[in-house]
This record gives sequence, C-alpha cells and structure tokens, in this order.
Amino acid sequence: MFIKATKEFNTFDRAVAAPYLRKSFESKRATSGVIEITACGFYELYFNGRRITKGFLSPYISNTEHLLYVDKYEVEIEKGENVIGILLGNGLQNNPGGWIWGFDKYTHRGAPKVALTLSFDDVIIESDQSFKTHPSPISYDDYRYGEMYDANFEIEGWNEKGYFDDEWGNAILAEAPKGELRICEAEPIVKDFEIKPIGIFSEEDGFVYDFGVNHTGVCRLELEGKKGQKITLCHGEILIDGKFNNDMLFCDANRKEPDLSFAHKDIYVCKEGKQTYTPTFTYHGFRYVKVMGITEAQATPELLTFVVLHSALETRGDFSCSDETANRLQEITRRSDISNFHYFPTDCPHREKNGWTADAALSAEQLLLNYGCEKSFAEWHRNICKAQNEKGAIPGIVPAGNGFGFDWGNGPAWDCVLVWLPYYVYMYRGEKKMIYESAEHIFKYLKYIEGRRNEKGLMHIGLGDWCHANRNEGDPKAPLVVTDSIISMLISERAALLFDVIGRTKERDYAQNLAKEFKKAIRENLIDFDSMTVLGNCHTSQAMGIYYDVFTDEEKPKAFGRFMDFIKESDEHIDCGVLGGRIIFHLLSDYGYSDLAYKMITRPDFPSYGYWLEQGATTLWETFFVDKVKSCNHHFWGDISAWFIKQIAGINYNPKANDIKYLEIRPNFIDGLKNASAFYDGIFGRISSEWHRDGQKVRLNLEIPKEINTIIILPKGYFINGEQNVAAKSGEYIISKQEKDKKF
Repeated sequence: MFIKATKEFNTFDRAVAAPYLRKSFESKRATSGVIEITACGFYELYFNGRRITKGFLSPYISNTEHLLYVDKYEVEIEKGENVIGILLGNGLQNNPGGWIWGFDKYTHRGAPKVALTLSFDDVIIESDQSFKTHPSPISYDDYRYGEMYDANFEIEGWNEKGYFDDEWGNAILAEAPKGELRICEAEPIVKDFEIKPIGIFSEEDGFVYDFGVNHTGVCRLELEGKKGQKITLCHGEILIDGKFNNDMLFCDANRKEPDLSFAHKDIYVCKEGKQTYTPTFTYHGFRYVKVMGITEAQATPELLTFVVLHSALETRGDFSCSDETANRLQEITRRSDISNFHYFPTDCPHREKNGWTADAALSAEQLLLNYGCEKSFAEWHRNICKAQNEKGAIPGIVPAGNGFGFDWGNGPAWDCVLVWLPYYVYMYRGEKKMIYESAEHIFKYLKYIEGRRNEKGLMHIGLGDWCHANRNEGDPKAPLVVTDSIISMLISERAALLFDVIGRTKERDYAQNLAKEFKKAIRENLIDFDSMTVLGNCHTSQAMGIYYDVFTDEEKPKAFGRFMDFIKESDEHIDCGVLGGRIIFHLLSDYGYSDLAYKMITRPDFPSYGYWLEQGATTLWETFFVDKVKSCNHHFWGDISAWFIKQIAGINYNPKANDIKYLEIRPNFIDGLKNASAFYDGIFGRISSEWHRDGQKVRLNLEIPKEINTIIILPKGYFINGEQNVAAKSGEYIISKQEKDKKF
C-alpha cells in the first residue's frame, strides 16, 4: 500500500520539506531478503544506514497514471534490529517548476508517496502507518528548478539501528495511482565523473565558477561555514560581456515571477564547521555557477565540484580523424547526447528536461551508433504508447502534464518517434520486442493520420522544419504541408517494414497502401515536374523529396541539380531546420559531394557547426543565429556524428534494416584529411574502419565479425585491384586512385 508523510505539498509560496520515513523491525536470524519499492516522486533507499538506491532520481520519470516503476534490491538482514530508511522527493508528482507545460496543474499532483515490501523467510513487511516520518533538511525540491537544504535540521543516524524515533509522526495511507506496475529496465542515472573549476572570478554579488564545459549534474559544496550562512548556487550556460547570464533559461519571455526566485538555484544554509552538501532531487545543465553568500576567503577551487550525472549508457561507437575541428564536433555531439539523457532523451538539461518526441526521433540513429541506449529507448517507448490518446494522437512531450502537447507541439515530424525508435533499434540491434509491444499503437496512429489528411490527401498539422538557421523557430522555408506529408509517407513505409518483420500482413498491406496514397498526393500537388522542384524552393523540401524517394530514380538527377542550385544560393552554408539538417549531408554524400558536406559542417563562418566552435561551444546549440544565443545544449542537430561514422569512416550497418548480418563499408576520403577511423560495437562484436593516406594510396583497415557479410563500396575514382565493389572481411586493403586522364 502507498504511504506518505503529509497531505501538504510544495508550492512557490509555501515550502514543504522532503520527508524521511523509517521502519525498524526484528529478525530472529541473519538471512537474505528482497525489497521492492515504487514511488510517485523520487526516492532514496537505505538499509541499516547504507544507501542502496540504484541511481539518481529513482525509480523513473513517468506519468504514474500510465506506468508506475518498481525497483528490486537484495538485502542482507542481520539478526536482531534492522532498519528501512526512505527519503522522498517530489519528482513529477509535484513539479511547480513545470508550470509552462501544465505540470503544476497535473491532475494527480500531491505530496510524494511510496509503496514498499520487504520479503524474507516467511515474513513480509509492507509500507503502512507503522512507518515513522519526520521532515528532512531538504526544505524544498523541484527537479526542474532546484533544491533548498538547511543543514541545521540534519538528523544524525535517522536511518540506522538504535535511533529513537518515538517523537516522529506516523505515515498516512495514500491512494494508489492507476498506472501499470513495471520493473524498470532503463539504465539508472549515475555519477560519471567529476570536474574541477578551471577559473573563478568575482562579480558584484558573488563569485562565478567556470567548469570549462557545458554538462549536466549538480555541484558538491564543501566549506568551513558559519551557522545560518546562506549560500545560493545559480547555474548558467554562458557569459555575456564577460558576466554570468542565464537569460536563456526561461521559456516564457514574461518570466513568471517565481522563476526568477527559484529557477536553477540550489540554496544551502550552513551549520557550524566543516560540511559537505550535494543536491539529491534535482539536476542542472550548466558550465558556470554564480555563488552568492560566501566570503572571498571561501571562494577557493575546492569549494565546488561539478558531479556529472546522466543515464549509465555504455559507449558503443565513436569517430576520430586528423582534423581537430571534426574531432571537437564529434566530442560536443557526444556530450550533448549524454548530457541530455536522463532515462530518455531530453531537449535540454538546463531549462526544460522534457522528452520532446522530435528531438529523440532526429537523434535516434546517432545515439544508437554512439551509446548502448536501446533498453532506455524501449522503456520510454512504452510511455509514448501509453500517452497516445483515444484518437491515436501522440503528445509532443512524454511524459506530459495535464494534456499538454496535443493541441500544439506535435504532428508527424514529432509523432514519428513512435515508429523511429523500434525501427532503428531493429536496424542496429535486431530486436523485435519493441515492434511487438507497439504494433497496435502504430496501427492506431496510421488510422489517425489517414483521417487527418486534407481534401488533397496531404498533411498540414503540427510543427515543421524547426529552428531554421537564422530564422525564428516556427518560420522555416520548407512549407509545413511538404514536411508533414513526406514524413507521413515515411512513417507509413517504415511501419509497413515493422509489421512485415512480425508477420502482421494485414497491417503491413494497409501501411503500404497508405504510403502509396501519400506519395501520389505529394507528387500531384507539391512538385513542379518541369523543374523537378519541391514546393518551397529550399534545402529541406528538395532534400526530403530526393532522399525519401518521392522522386523516381529517373527524376532524381535533375532534382538533385535543383538541390545544388539552392546550396549555391546559400553560398554553401546551412539554410534549413532540423528536418533538413538530418539528411542534407547524407544526400550530398550519396551524390559524390562528401567534401562539400564536410565543408558546410566544419567551416568557421556563420551559419555552420564550425561557427559554434568559434563562439566557444562545448555542446551543440539549439539554433543558428549570428546576433543572439539561445539554448546551448541540444542534441537534435547531432546527426553529424552519424554522418562522420557512416560517410567518412564508411560504417553503414544494415542500411535497409532488412539484414542484421549485412554491412557496407562506404568510406569517403575527404580532401585535407590524412586519416579517419570509427567503430561500432554491434550484436556480433566490434566493427571498425580506419583509413589513412600513404603517399598516392589509401590503406583501409577493417575489423569485422565473422558472422557479417561485408562489401566495400568505394567512391568514384578509387579502386581495390581495379574494382570499386569488393567483398570484405577483417584485414588491410590497399586503395588506389585513378588519375583523371587515365584510359582503360
């Protein structure tokens, strides 16, 4: 049964302390037991004084009316007294900092609550009113905004044996949520490493600590303090005119007043003497921290340590080359990916911490090529399916609060995450479970988009080519009817593939027919066949038409010529939003223009990824603007990492998502690069590709698991023993380049 400490909960106007709960019990002998625990909110679990919690922000971040997550722990029970200790945080159960997305009006908002059972021998201990409770030193916590902690209210030994808790109150019973119980299979959030400040400087009202890179986590505060001394840590991403600034942390231009008081701040009230504090139920995205309330003598490098926190995802792939610009872009992409992964991909760690669906759809492939995230994808995907409404629509963020994301913030380019996640997990890991689990939801979504078409059979709902370079977010060059309709066609095609994989032939045929109807409507209404131009006359429209096979093979050369016209008109700069940015570089490589794609990515002038580096970026930014900076840590522009791995190093694994034992090695020997290498750890073992120039030749070294059938496909003008396509296995291959005037 669920219990809680109080019926009261945090508001901006009234703080309610995070509660301690404890239960002492006796065992006749030493034995082993199993604790199962779930919470609406976050929990920290202790047994006989030892923290045993799996990770940070346990058990998960979900709408508990949809899914309720359970964690299991094996414990060693001692003869005599034993103690269960729990500390509860608000999580999504009470998230006033999420007001702009409706979380402050969450239907089931309330004080955090917990349910627990401990089983050993023939004994079962359940959470009930016998659990004792007391306020903790955490006087306020909001996982989006921050935490307040008063060390003068610490209770030594509260979770240990022998503690006298007779003066504590008793827990009260709480209503159980309606969510389906699940064992959490997502990777836990853990500490990865620590960062020390690289610089400290003073401002009028405090001292600013620079940690050198933008990342996610919390600061550990260590100092000799005076009782009652109040220390405030304000977190920010950038400096403006050399001063601490966090203007881009607020989504609402009017900045609801409490945001200014609470957002991205941790507040600590000292006790007397040496002390250490690390926030428990929040995290921040930041590079800089302004510390207020300390003396100059206390402003030492030892005062703050950046504790980096994110999901415990193993590295599965990486890329490097002889150009430091590309290496830095790979580094900041990976940093953006991992710093935005807290159980699921978030859109930014400093401001929103939301699971925006388009962000994950755009990044699914790059994430899988770099990290082992399929378990976390699968867990979040279950939440996406649960969030689908009766009409078949998907909200723009998951988990969502109070119905947010159905009337604005979704649409095919966002909703495609429902299909993209199982599609890419199947492509790279060969796993079908996600497909089986979501088949009914995917079919329901296809029915939904079929019914949302206009009289011409086209789609025109939701959001489009977001964050077009040097334009406002919702003002792309690509018309919404183009991006929506083509993405809807692609959703249907990929859904058909997934249905076929699991033998759902009726659904496959339906999806294939819907895809054909979308393609027919697109070709009849959105293309000028005289010039082979897609409506919009821009990078994104034209690239999507070619890359996603709206044009026939016979039409594509002329259509690509138009695409190159648009590239020239932009002076070979990025001139698209995230939907175009996901494919334009791959399209250029498909037509033999990898050098141009590389130039567009790495060039130092605006707009480009290289320009971000010139401005000091250590993570990928949200937008390309020359005169302003918005959010500085987003991953949805990060497909350049997949492009590096696939188009430079050449690792194209299971490219048609139809054979987990098939690999194409398609390297591109970029002018100016001396070498390049990448690896990907697949289900059969490591795949690696490394090439380096050796005089007039290129040496290509491959590591390929014996189970995988591989073919090397070389770019125009390059040969292995006179052949451009060569069956391959592990080993070294000598590649020669044909002279332009050489005749055969």
